[in-house]
Amino acid sequence: MEMNDVLIVGSGVAALQLATLLSCDKKVRILTKSKIRNANSYLAQGGIAAAIGLGDDPSKHYADTLEAGRFHNNDASVREVLNEAPSLIRDFFNLFDKDTNGNLHLGLEGAHSENRIVHSGGDATGKHVIEYLISNLTENIKVEENVFAYKLIVDQKQKRCIGVKTKDEDGTIRNYYANYVVLATGGCGQIYSFTSNAPTITGDGIAMAYMAGADIADMEFVQFHPTLLYKDGMTKGLISEAVRGEGAILVTEDGTPIMEGVHPLTDLAPRHVVSQTILNFIEKGHLVYLDIRNIKHFEDRFPSITAMCQNHGIDLSEGKIPIVPGSHFLMGGIKTDLIGRSSLEGLFAIGEASCTGLHGANRLASNSLLEGLYQGKKLSQFINSDSKKYTISEFPRTIETHVKKTFLPDLQILKDTMMKRVGIVRSKELLEEQKHWIKELNVNDLTSLDSYSIQDIQAIFMYINASLITEAALTRTESRGGHYRSDFPYENANWCKKIIIQNRKREVGISHE
Repeated sequence: MEMNDVLIVGSGVAALQLATLLSCDKKVRILTKSKIRNANSYLAQGGIAAAIGLGDDPSKHYADTLEAGRFHNNDASVREVLNEAPSLIRDFFNLFDKDTNGNLHLGLEGAHSENRIVHSGGDATGKHVIEYLISNLTENIKVEENVFAYKLIVDQKQKRCIGVKTKDEDGTIRNYYANYVVLATGGCGQIYSFTSNAPTITGDGIAMAYMAGADIADMEFVQFHPTLLYKDGMTKGLISEAVRGEGAILVTEDGTPIMEGVHPLTDLAPRHVVSQTILNFIEKGHLVYLDIRNIKHFEDRFPSITAMCQNHGIDLSEGKIPIVPGSHFLMGGIKTDLIGRSSLEGLFAIGEASCTGLHGANRLASNSLLEGLYQGKKLSQFINSDSKKYTISEFPRTIETHVKKTFLPDLQILKDTMMKRVGIVRSKELLEEQKHWIKELNVNDLTSLDSYSIQDIQAIFMYINASLITEAALTRTESRGGHYRSDFPYENANWCKKIIIQNRKREVGISHE
């Protein structure tokens, strides 16, 4: 049976950063269920945050991150990542936009107290970083596209993750083995009807880890981005927060500013505040727009957003872009330390699939690509320096098990009900309604997925993630960051730093960091 040193599932910035920094004597395999460029990281319009400007300091970045995260953050994780941010930026210095003097152009985004966001190509940072990393992949790294990973293989004698089970497009089942199994599969934004996420972001890694018994944490904290392009009743893509950083404001159809008097930072308030405000106006029958008339040379500053608007028939000469909020980022995920070690030996998670405590209850804008770069680098250093040799006691055979299939409603029903019941505003009544509906589907009771199609397994993973979010949101009886409950509208000091841990092998528990 073929053995790899490192097996990486996913192809975003964290995955590729890890792969490119591993020693060339390591046998590395990257599995991605679509094409290598079909990742959330590739779509990232915003930039990377780092305290590198005059008058800025990591301590200020730290304070902003904790404020946005509503002090649910792991303080040590925040300090470590943000202190290293300037050096991570230097590693990619030539990629970033600069002024005529060769200095980095530093942008401002919501909840930041200083201009500290570096961009590449104006609003194509993710694309440029990913292309750069792809260009640095070496011969020891094999990339396999259109391979869907759906089960972690665990050596039961050692209680260690040793690989993943996959399906090809034609239904062929394969086992891949490695000394280090790394999930870099992103979040689960596609379980909501309005989302900025790529179509591939369905919570696969989180579901696999949960089914294998790894700890899952903070799933109630879902960030809804305030500004998704909205046309013909559908979201069409993300309008970066940098647009508001450059001077755009949120207005109703008659031009009334909606953030005045809501928060001291007005349109650059934390995302959960802005999203809730927009939703309030939409529920009252208003349409909400981004007024971009204060931004000079908008087309030059935001070429990707300009092209997206034009492709969907938005006339930018009118100075208004129609928007709605939608799911954008998951602060929770597979519970790990900063290196990416999960509670299951041999299993690592990095990027949005992981939960390190950096983001707390609400991610500060442009801290996510930063986290991916940091984790990829640190995990590569750990693997490169780890001298342990692991042996597998036995390789399980690939046997397709035929089981009675569960009935799954159309995914659009899941997306719509998650948006309505477990979305921006939640309540006990709505959460319990969603919990009971999902429970009747018995997705958490499945033991074998071999006989399901890739499409059906992906749907099962979406239902599992929806269940995890719903359960955690019902358990946390307060409002904090991306989790807002109308029946518990305020933060409760008793919940500060308390983390809801979910694990298929045991009851839901609450830990205190």
